[in-house]
Amino acid sequence: MSNEQDDDDELFLVEDAEDEAATQQAGRSWKIAIVDDDEDVHRTTCFALQYVQILNRPLEFIHTYSKSETRKVFASESDIAVVLLDVVMETEHAGLELVSFIRDELGWTDTRIILRTGQPGYAPEEEAIRDYDINDYKTKNELTRKKLLTSLTAAVRSYEQIRTIDASRRGLHQIISSSAAFTFEHGIQSFASGVITQIAALCGVPPEGLLCAQGELNELDEEIPETFNVIASAGHYSSLINCPIDDIHSSRVRDALRHVLTRRESLFTDHSMTLYFSGRGNRPLAAFIDLPFSLSEINQHLLEVFCSNLGVCLDNLSLVNQLKNHAYRDQLLKLPNRLKFIEQISTTLASEQTGQMVALIDIDDFAEINDVLGHHYGDLILKAVADRLREKLGAHVFLARISGDVFGLLGSKELLEPETLRQMFVESYTIEETAHAVSMSIGMVALEGYVGDGAEPLKDASIALKRTKIHQRGSCTLFTRSMGIEIRERATLMQHLHKAFDTQRLFLMYQPQIDLETGQFTGLEALIRWRNDDGVLIPPNDFIPLAEYSGLITSLGAWVLRTACFMMVRLQKAGIAPQRMGVNVSVVQFRQDDYIEDVESALKETALLPENLELEITESVTMTSAALFESKLAKLKQMGVKIAIDDFGTGFSSLSYLDKLPVDRLKIDRVFVNQIDTPEGPRIAELITQLGKKLGLQVIAEGVEHETHWKTLAAMGCHEGQGFYIGRPMLEENLVSWINLRK
Repeated sequence: MSNEQDDDDELFLVEDAEDEAATQQAGRSWKIAIVDDDEDVHRTTCFALQYVQILNRPLEFIHTYSKSETRKVFASESDIAVVLLDVVMETEHAGLELVSFIRDELGWTDTRIILRTGQPGYAPEEEAIRDYDINDYKTKNELTRKKLLTSLTAAVRSYEQIRTIDASRRGLHQIISSSAAFTFEHGIQSFASGVITQIAALCGVPPEGLLCAQGELNELDEEIPETFNVIASAGHYSSLINCPIDDIHSSRVRDALRHVLTRRESLFTDHSMTLYFSGRGNRPLAAFIDLPFSLSEINQHLLEVFCSNLGVCLDNLSLVNQLKNHAYRDQLLKLPNRLKFIEQISTTLASEQTGQMVALIDIDDFAEINDVLGHHYGDLILKAVADRLREKLGAHVFLARISGDVFGLLGSKELLEPETLRQMFVESYTIEETAHAVSMSIGMVALEGYVGDGAEPLKDASIALKRTKIHQRGSCTLFTRSMGIEIRERATLMQHLHKAFDTQRLFLMYQPQIDLETGQFTGLEALIRWRNDDGVLIPPNDFIPLAEYSGLITSLGAWVLRTACFMMVRLQKAGIAPQRMGVNVSVVQFRQDDYIEDVESALKETALLPENLELEITESVTMTSAALFESKLAKLKQMGVKIAIDDFGTGFSSLSYLDKLPVDRLKIDRVFVNQIDTPEGPRIAELITQLGKKLGLQVIAEGVEHETHWKTLAAMGCHEGQGFYIGRPMLEENLVSWINLRK
């Protein structure tokens, strides 16, 4: 250890001689909370920081020793600058849970949190910083006195700067809150009325005033307004609404407004103020307010700041209206959009109208139309479809554009009969002098039984539309409760699957593979299983597609690969391992850019030789993105990893393509093995076996369930087999027993 490190550690343990005579200054101090279940940590931290001052203020320590005690103490505390927080106390996540309590429940956003841990594995630094609102993360063994003081000083300085900014912000709180009080819901007149009220409240005077805006512009000179009209008024001026300035009887008011609007600067007198709102637009505004007293210079400056803020608000009026328009209206087709459609459904539900229906109409193959004929052509089709729907359905059906090529209809069941809608698209469209036939898929839902938010029936109509596009494009599907139950069950299963993965409820079983001629134990296939909280096994066919759909399959597959490799190494060390461990690979996994790196990492981490690993890939993987597949397969073969084509015969592989693939083994699907003792016989199994031999590949059969299967497959030359007759999928301890019994 270097001398510098020795000195640093010594500083943590021995009080600096120069600090012995120091005394804490009276006055305010920085509150530092030490949260740790180790009494030694409290004593050592206080010892290291005694007599320390940060930014000329001493430190005041608050000590707590558990999550529950901390919650109780913090509930009655305030202005804690820094929390030195232990990760692991009564539970392994107690510290992280306190972070959420401090930030979310107490709302202490200014307090700086330094996470300290003696067990980094419970809260890895990268995940803790990413997922929790902490400001620093240190292991206890690296927090020498010098480093502790450095971290604490930085945290206190940050806390002080944040508090200073907050104090400065509060100085303009009245002005900002007044400016923000304006609503643009009803346009310029509502805005103008609010201006008079807020200015009067800001000055503490009655709202006696009026506000003028530029009227029509002079055609010869846009800089000189021709007329100014009163657009809001209050008090005894209320009768002047919409009155031109020149018609105002009081010359005092008239001249003040004319002066401010033309010179574009505010005017203050002993008994009135006329304020100019300095927006960027070509529509100047001025407000005249009666005053019972003259304003101080400071108040005049505050009002000018206020008027500057309101000038920006005025500039944004047109922008807000545009945003509202964009928020609720499709700009291409000038139709209500999805948000407006949901709002309209909600309104219909609230009115309790009967016999109402929501229909979603999707243009079939619209993406291909855009790709082949261009987006301009696609836009023309959308406009033509929208025009026809408007014309045919009329004003009694609410029409909206829900998404790219999906239209939403809301109306009575009589007007939205599926056949009626279908007939609207029988006649082709003329697009750029060319006839274009359009096919539509429809999903519908009746509004009976729905209440509240219109998003729910829209979602169910989308489910029905998706069913149509999957099963019978160009037709119509009416949503039923069973569809909703099925979708919700899938969603629930997906949630439980994520939870099961996070809580390690998934596990592997291993099924042996043997040489059909010699009976030698040659391999294993790793099979994932899931037992839910009720102890029920969920079939892989139910949850693997969900894992692929949700993206969980990537993490799940990496875990299966590492776990299976570790298992193989344990069997090797015990001297009972077969030649290889087979691991299934999803098409989603194989498409990942870093899949090869995942395999390399698993082999390196477990110290398993590549030739002892066999990746089982389905035919569907081999036929997707052929160039990419061949490239990745070649890299795996260069590493020495074995490759098997799983479920062979159930897909549609090109034989010429299969001949090029650097694979080692074909796996006959259990469907064809089960045919051996049926009238169909072993024809396909025998065909695959002969094909494998011709291609120089090993052949293994799945689903060997009784002696007839074994003998028939062995007689036709199939090399290996696996199935219940040989051995069921087993947990590790059962597998070891099975292997030992074969000796």
